[in-house]
Amino acid sequence: MRVSFEEMKSEFKRVLIKKGFSEERAEASAQLFTETSCDGVYSHGYVRFPRVIEYIDKGYIDVEAVPSKIEGMGAFEKWDGNLGMGNLNAKFCMERAIELAKENVIGCVALKNTNHWMRGGSYGWQAADADCIGICWTNTLPNMPAWGGKDRRIGNNPLILSVPRENGHVVVDLAMAQFSYGKIEVTKLKNEQLPVPGGYDSDGNITSDPAEIEKTWRVLPMGYWKGSGLSILLDLIATTLSSGNSSYDVGKIDGIAEYKLSQIFIAIDVKKVSDKDFIQKAVDEVVDNVKASERVEDNGEIFYPGERTLNTRKKNLEYGIPVDENIWATIKNM
Repeated sequence: MRVSFEEMKSEFKRVLIKKGFSEERAEASAQLFTETSCDGVYSHGYVRFPRVIEYIDKGYIDVEAVPSKIEGMGAFEKWDGNLGMGNLNAKFCMERAIELAKENVIGCVALKNTNHWMRGGSYGWQAADADCIGICWTNTLPNMPAWGGKDRRIGNNPLILSVPRENGHVVVDLAMAQFSYGKIEVTKLKNEQLPVPGGYDSDGNITSDPAEIEKTWRVLPMGYWKGSGLSILLDLIATTLSSGNSSYDVGKIDGIAEYKLSQIFIAIDVKKVSDKDFIQKAVDEVVDNVKASERVEDNGEIFYPGERTLNTRKKNLEYGIPVDENIWATIKNM
């Protein structure tokens, strides 16, 4: 089943207004949810939407709250998310980082006390659209064992990096786990296996079965000990700069719900540090070189980070966004 971009956005907006959002804020949040779904990140788009509504009903998300500035020091600012809508808080803070970058070459905004930002890649694309390099990350609920451990002590703390490019921005959006829980959930819904092992089953064996990994919560850190170490440092930096909660603190709040998070948004205005022609030439050369790689399989394709997102976006705008009928029915009946 496929749904048009405008129909999906209209349904999201309708529900958000019903839950108390102003029309302007409902429009902005619905746009982000729909863009995420259109770009193929269904796990953090329409699939996640019912859980967001549940969080609103439980009081984890304040529909009227907006970020408030705590302090600013040159190109660095601290903000409090006041438990507002996660994707709106994140969009606001990346926009503020971009404004600071336009003034100072670089801008950094540290945000505490916020909610799940949905697709982190949205804010990388946002920075690139503004001709800025974007760097942002978030901590999470403790949902991943540290390397060598069995129980959940660290977050999968997604990291986003983006570079602007006229022929298609280069954007990477990755959790510190081999697969995000959203990807695991969507794969399970499709009754499919993960393309490579992503965690452990109940017997302690490496598995590609998403249902087994959901049971154990033992996801594999990306790069094993490397992903584990990077997760810990991203969490520490976000906590230190925002004066907010660490993943450890978030785990003590509820243990299941993921809110009161800490996030970092960095933008760098590339036009202030390099000639535009040089930048585009350098980026294109790297991308073209990568795509000219010798294929492992004759019919295989080499993609640069962000290319498949653009391909999916084009297809879904033309044919409609594919949805699980049961989940879509749930949204329609809200």
